[in-house]
Amino acid sequence: MNKKFLNLFLLTSVVIFLVSCSGIKPDSSLKDNTESNINKKMYPQEDTYIMFALRAETIGDNKSASELFYDMYKKSKRKEYLYKSLQNDLVSKEYKKVVEVVDGVSKGSLEDFKLTRFKIVALVQTGKLDEALHLSTDLVEKSKKTTDYILTSDIYIKQKKYNIALKYLESAYVKDYDENVLDKMAILMYVDLGRKKDAIAQLETHSRIRGCSKLVCDRLIGFYSKENNIDGILSTYLRMYDKYKKEEIASKIIQIYAYKKEYQKMIDFLEKYKTDDKTLLELYAFTKNYKKAFPLADKLYKKNGDIKYLGQSAIYEYESSSKKGEKIILNSVVKKLENVVHLDPDPLYENYLGYILIDHEVNVKEGIKHIKNVLKVQPDSAFYLDSLAWGYYKEGQCRRAKKIMNRVITLDGGDDPEVKAHVLKINSCVKNKKGKK
Repeated sequence: MNKKFLNLFLLTSVVIFLVSCSGIKPDSSLKDNTESNINKKMYPQEDTYIMFALRAETIGDNKSASELFYDMYKKSKRKEYLYKSLQNDLVSKEYKKVVEVVDGVSKGSLEDFKLTRFKIVALVQTGKLDEALHLSTDLVEKSKKTTDYILTSDIYIKQKKYNIALKYLESAYVKDYDENVLDKMAILMYVDLGRKKDAIAQLETHSRIRGCSKLVCDRLIGFYSKENNIDGILSTYLRMYDKYKKEEIASKIIQIYAYKKEYQKMIDFLEKYKTDDKTLLELYAFTKNYKKAFPLADKLYKKNGDIKYLGQSAIYEYESSSKKGEKIILNSVVKKLENVVHLDPDPLYENYLGYILIDHEVNVKEGIKHIKNVLKVQPDSAFYLDSLAWGYYKEGQCRRAKKIMNRVITLDGGDDPEVKAHVLKINSCVKNKKGKK
């Protein structure tokens, strides 16, 4: 078995065990003290001893803490002090001492489950696995506690008896469907038994019935990643997001949809949860869904005041309209673009403004002026040169327009359908001798 996972199994059991007996309060199942004595001092300076013992724990002097707690146990006969003493012995690796103390107190009896657990852990740490296993299997038969099933399972794992270990974990899991036990089961099946499909199926069943907690979903994602199962990863992230609504989970989902090129599903996700309007706007533009892009760009502009969103709103408003030449549409689009260009003369928006002014003959001269501005920035752009040529065509300067188009068709973008359409019209104009020299 992978040593990393082996240590993880054992450490988990020890931690669960130690946590269960770390408090000063007595176990309700033990009858060493009557109810009337629980809050009663059993000897003078008891509070002072407690303070010194806890201080020793805090600074990592576990040997001194153990001695102080054991001394308190002898004076008060309170088992909770004995448990604290043994807990500190385990931390300081005094395993032989733990076994001796437990044997001295219990006289071989299993009635005190906590003492027995301390002894089992100490035996495991000293490599006495057979003795620990014998004690552990006896204990679990008596206690029926989840902790003891896990502890027994960990010993079997150390002995590489993985199938038996799994049975004990399964017995622990069905008691209360603890996801931590499930996680240990899944690792055991996936890593040690090679039952990868079973491990994933067990996690999936739990997540569908009892919810996809972070622990369960993270484990599923880890297994699906090893299997290169993109659909499995996506499905798990979707369930996680539905529960936690975390931005980083949404980001993973978007990345996977992009990788799979499932743009409509990505749009559906973003529309449903409204997690990333910026990405949604880019998707609307990419899929040419201008009717949805237009109001979303408007919304983003009003929300954060970024002038580029106003420019996009203008473009998408124009592109989404079925009546582009109507005055009300042109006025709205031109006004927005003029505001954008005034504040940020981005060539993209200024060219768009110039072309609309030219194409719809709103103000051809003003349009040409804007196109000349953008050509100062990008003089070799086929699209900007096409806009300029179209401006001259609209003014009737067809020969001048043709000269520019002769250059455009040699550049990148010169084979664009709209450029080709302009070439035909300009050539026709020249042929009919309507152009001016």
